[in-house]
Amino acid sequence: MERKNHEISVIVPVYNSEKYLRPCLDSIVNQTFRDIEIICVNDGSVDSSLKILEEYSSKDDRFVIINQENGGAGKARNTGLRAAIGKYLSFLDADDFFEPTMLEKAHEKIEKDNSDFVVFNSDQYITEKNDYVNVICCIRPTAIPPYSPFSYRQLTENIFKTFVGWAWDKLYRKSFVDEHNLLFQEQRTSNDLLFVFSALVVAKKISVIYDVLAHQRRDAEGSLSKTREKSWFCFYDALMALKDRIEKEGLYWELERDFINYALHFSLWNYETLAEQTKPKLKEKLAGEWAETLGIKGKTEEYFYNKTEYQEFMDLIKE
Repeated sequence: MERKNHEISVIVPVYNSEKYLRPCLDSIVNQTFRDIEIICVNDGSVDSSLKILEEYSSKDDRFVIINQENGGAGKARNTGLRAAIGKYLSFLDADDFFEPTMLEKAHEKIEKDNSDFVVFNSDQYITEKNDYVNVICCIRPTAIPPYSPFSYRQLTENIFKTFVGWAWDKLYRKSFVDEHNLLFQEQRTSNDLLFVFSALVVAKKISVIYDVLAHQRRDAEGSLSKTREKSWFCFYDALMALKDRIEKEGLYWELERDFINYALHFSLWNYETLAEQTKPKLKEKLAGEWAETLGIKGKTEEYFYNKTEYQEFMDLIKE
């Protein structure tokens, strides 16, 4: 059956998400902006996720369900990208959820500014406490100009720390994504960093909405963020893929300092949040070739924006 054109394609990778899938889907179905298709990529789930998807699909013809063997969220998002026919692209993880007006507000802004993508604020939802926690680092207002749209060249702080490297707090113009061949890395974790930051450096028009329009569930059972020791090296692969993309765009000479400062920051964050048994592996790599390939080795303290992070890194690799 031929699919009806929709203004926005919402892409949801689904893997064993039965516990939180209904609130996620409800937050999409009940959007005040109705002209959407909801592409759910069932990534080899073995729980009741597919049954839930089929239940929703039977009641709402905006659903498109795609089944594939388990390949991870990055591969599932790419599958959704290939299937999407909307003018704009939205992404949502199956344990997170949107505010009802998210798509309406994001669509209005991206249309008004004719932007390549629009970023909106998010917070964290603590399931056990049924409580929302403000997150100050999702958008850094001090780095953003008082007008829109803008490009990364108008940002006044490290461009890679102005927004977070995840895709679900943004709405993208599909023609922009297609033109620049933006894809997700097909790896277990840190699979959206390449897509998000590549978009950041090639976009000519970026817009921001400061309203909180998405909620990230932080204590979800089975969340990959809780088991990163199984893929502790993925962040490095993501950083190196981003470096390669920037070099191919001919922009590394301009963005080198921001990239290296972010690489130091992200390396430290990954080390500090890893399970203890995995930390020695990462420490050995950072003290060895990774510090050099990421560009950190050989730089003086003055090169780094955050002197405390620099000292923490040096102490780590000297121990």
